Amino acid sequence: MVKIYFKTFGCPTNFSESEVMMGILEKSDFKIAESPENAFVIVLNICTVKGNATALREIRSFVEKYPNKKFIIAGCITGDIVPKIREITGEASLIGTHNIKEIVQVVEETINDNPVEVLIPPVEPSIKIGIPRVRKNPSVAIIPIGSGCSGNCAYCSVKVVKGELVSYPMETILEEARKAKARGARQIWITAQDTASYMLESQSKTKLPELIREIIKIPGEFKIRIGMMNINNLIPVIDEMVEVMNSGKVFKFLHLPLQSGSDKILKSMGRKYTAREFQKAVEKLRENIPKLTISTDIICGFPGEDGEDFLKSVRMVEEINPDILNVSKFRPRPGTPAAEMEGQVDGETAKERSKKITSAFEWKVYRKNKDWLGWTGDIIIEEDGKEGTGTFIGRNSSYKPVIVTGKFKLGELVKVKIDAYTKHDLRGLLV
Repeated sequence: MVKIYFKTFGCPTNFSESEVMMGILEKSDFKIAESPENAFVIVLNICTVKGNATALREIRSFVEKYPNKKFIIAGCITGDIVPKIREITGEASLIGTHNIKEIVQVVEETINDNPVEVLIPPVEPSIKIGIPRVRKNPSVAIIPIGSGCSGNCAYCSVKVVKGELVSYPMETILEEARKAKARGARQIWITAQDTASYMLESQSKTKLPELIREIIKIPGEFKIRIGMMNINNLIPVIDEMVEVMNSGKVFKFLHLPLQSGSDKILKSMGRKYTAREFQKAVEKLRENIPKLTISTDIICGFPGEDGEDFLKSVRMVEEINPDILNVSKFRPRPGTPAAEMEGQVDGETAKERSKKITSAFEWKVYRKNKDWLGWTGDIIIEEDGKEGTGTFIGRNSSYKPVIVTGKFKLGELVKVKIDAYTKHDLRGLLV
């Protein structure tokens, strides 16, 4: 029986697609390996949305470490990265994110020394739920609700890779959630390139709140984590979202990318909101959702960003005071408008700006985590902590990571009291 090992990088959608490919392969009598050493084939499910360099390093590292293995490179593969992959390995097969249902054929050709490239999207959009899957973490169900994007951001390759927005049928999503809960899932992650764009290809306002309300109705004890969304698609339904977010079955967590505090840069990026609109929406959410955790993103060094634009981003981050800040340095992606824009910012300047805004944020979040001292409540055990430490990581109702010492099962509900904190997490004692 041929054993196949999967290594996945990037967003929850990528992890969901790896689970689907593993499920399809198991149904066809292939075996999923627990380690690359025990595998005949290694599948690397890569992410190139933030640039090719990291993905290429990951591929090179695996190929050099396991020179006698057969490789399949899957995921967000654009035409410009294919020649660079071939410089690392000319013998790997390639399969794009649109084509994951063809993984069995790709594996069969690969093991028979016939590397193939399956990168052309099918004529009809591929619905990637309601398919057998192997969950790496049985307590977490990652359920995509669509593919592609309704936006046209100048810097982003999502549309190049994923295509136009295609929302999956609500009943199919609900059936996937019901099955996941019946099989022991304690967390249901709703994911998409923009969850607030759900059904926007067919109507003017997102149906995300309606979808969440229906998932909440599923019997049993579990939590819903809502994935990243763009604020302009959230604002028209913000009152409805406040309502569903206050359900006991929904994590008080939202990932809302800001990208820049400068309206000039936001317009150049193709973002469909102003900094003030973003700030007002965040203020309303915080006023109406107690202990809401907000994650946001900032891009440093976008073409045309000068010192004043950057300072506006710093000030906006200070004002919205997020719990999580993901900072990235702008990298031009081939095929995107931003790659051809005038006013490209040199890499060293972008790097320095990234360091400054990260430093300013880390002090604030350290002080913010102090507010959790003395909190007592339940956490859901999500994963093992660092090897050899005897710790596990759980999530509280605001999706804050809580480190606890002991031996637990994934998905177990544990009551803790927060007695310490860092800038990254909270530390809990069993109660």
